[in-house]
Formats: sequence, structure tokens, C-alpha cells
Amino acid sequence: MLYHLLYPISETIGAFRVFRYITFRTAAAILTAMFICFILGPYLIELLSKKQIGQVVRDDGPESHLKKAGTPTMGGILILIAVALATLLWTRLDNLYVWVVLFVFLGMGSIGFVDDYIKLKRMPKGLSAKQKLLFQSIVALIATALLFLGDGIPKLQNFDTSIYFPFFKDVTPTIGWLFIPWMIFIIVGSSNAVNLTDGLDGLAIGPVMTAAVTFLILAYISGHSQIASYLNVANVDQTGELAIFCGTLVGASLGFLWYNTYPAQVFMGDVGALGIGGALGTVALAIKQEILWALVGGIFVMEALSVIMQVTSFKLTGKRIFRMAPIHHHFELKGWAEPKVIVRFWIISIILSLLALSSLKLR
Repeated sequence: MLYHLLYPISETIGAFRVFRYITFRTAAAILTAMFICFILGPYLIELLSKKQIGQVVRDDGPESHLKKAGTPTMGGILILIAVALATLLWTRLDNLYVWVVLFVFLGMGSIGFVDDYIKLKRMPKGLSAKQKLLFQSIVALIATALLFLGDGIPKLQNFDTSIYFPFFKDVTPTIGWLFIPWMIFIIVGSSNAVNLTDGLDGLAIGPVMTAAVTFLILAYISGHSQIASYLNVANVDQTGELAIFCGTLVGASLGFLWYNTYPAQVFMGDVGALGIGGALGTVALAIKQEILWALVGGIFVMEALSVIMQVTSFKLTGKRIFRMAPIHHHFELKGWAEPKVIVRFWIISIILSLLALSSLKLR
């Protein structure tokens, strides 16, 4: 918004030329989202407490979690507000990529809101798995249609349906129409993977922040033709603005972590986790880095795989692979203190992101 309001008058007031630069607007977006969280956080936590919107704790989980019952949840609303406002304030609003990512972010967040609300007010299990997947797939399908057919983006016949593999210079298979279900799979899978990780105080928001920083860098490179050419990565016109969206996610994550760090004053809930995961998956697709996303978001992949393996093993053999899934609960039941699990997962997330960034030169 500010770009459209202030940059046009930069010929008269030279200082407003800074609004041309993605780097400036990204830094401003980070600070804006962070301070929105700092300002609104106490009011939201107080409101959630008054409305008795408290966490429901599984009785078959680690005993240490029983004391968390009643802690305000649905704190992801704070992230949704901060990211949406900061994005609208600092990005170019004529960029379709921004609108598509924001649509997925708010759409998946809305599904999470409904799920959280039902858990708290009606049924402990919330939406059924089939209902949730159906609504998530609808959001992902709409986003896919917009990216394929939207104005300002190459039409279907020119849309790049190639998959780019990190660490390999010329491995870019084109899959044509199969790219549509591929996009839906990535968006929905990312949304659920982040949601499964949100089980300990600050556990999910740390890797989210690391991933957002990584994609901030990758989005800026993707939208910059000269840098993309030098590093031999896909140059996708207009995706540089997504660096600003990723910046808002970094700022909102920092602000939310202030209240979500151990011991948490508020939990994210599905409303935050589903929206964040879906948005990161959409960014990865837009900048042609969805394979690298599996490395950047390795923590989320590990959490999702642990659940899949646990369920599959139990159904086929009647035995469990882990003491409890997702895998962070396995380590808790092995005797690891909650802060130890959290910090070690954060460290792994940072290492994975550094490996992902190293792929820019190892091709």
C-alpha cells in the first residue's frame, strides 16, 4: 500500500525512492509485524483467557502436559493479523503472487480457526480428517488455478511446470498437467506438517522462523534476474515481493515467540499452524523451490513422517515404532526435558536451512 501511495511522489520528495527497494520494505515489514504482535499480544491473551479459550490436553500424553490445560490457545490469530496487515502495508498490491500466498495463508488459517473452535466448544477432536483435507484441498485448488490462469502471470501453456532439484544443475523434469495435483499435495502437506509440529512451547515457531528467513533470501534471488542467473536458479518474474511476505512471517514469529516461549502464555493452535504451513508451501512452489522446501522444513517432514509411520505400523502389525507420535513426544517420554527437545529441534532446523542455502553454489 505504501509503495503505491509514496513511491509515485519520489520525484518530488527524493527520500521516498526507498520504497522502490524490496530490501527496505522487507526490513520495515519485519519490524511492523513484530511490533503488531508485541502491541496486540497482551490484549489477545487476556481476551482468550476471559472467553475461557483454553488448551485441551490429551490424557494419554506426557504427564508434564497436564499442567498446560487451560492455557489460552488460538494465539495464531495474532500471527494472522500481524502478517496480513504488514503484508498489505509493505508489498506491491498489483502482484498476484502476494495475493495468492495471502489467500492460502488466511484460507488455511480460517480452516484452523473452525477446527480449534469446534474442539473447544463442541467436540474434542474438531473437524474430522476427511473434512479438514477436503477444505484444505479446495483452498489449494483455488490457489493453483490463480497461479496458472491469473493476469500478470504466464498463461497455462507458458507456465513453468518443471520441478527443480537442488544440488543438480540440469535436473529439471517437466510434468505438465501433473503439476496441478503436485501443487495441491505440497500446499496441503505443508499445512498439516507444520500443524503436527505444534505440540510443545515454541517448538513449531522456531523452525517456522528459520524457514521464513531462508525463503526470504530465496524469494529475493528468484525475483532478481541477474542474481538468479549467476546462481543458476529459476528466475520467476515478480516473486521478489514474496521476500516481503516472508519478512512479515519472520517478524510475526519473533513477536509471537515472546509469548509462546517456554512456559507458554499462549498456544498457536491450528489457526496459526495450518495457515503458516500452507503459505510456506505456496511460496516454495511460486519460486520453484518445493524440493528444497523438504530440506528447509526437515523438522516438519520428520514430524509428519513419524505420524505416518506410527499409524501404518500399528494398523499392519499392532505395534508402535515410537513411544508416542509426533516424534517430539517420543523424546519427551524417553526423559528429555521439554526445553531440551525444543532447542535441539531448533538447532537441527538451522542446520538444515544452512544446508539448503549452500545448494545455491553446489550445482
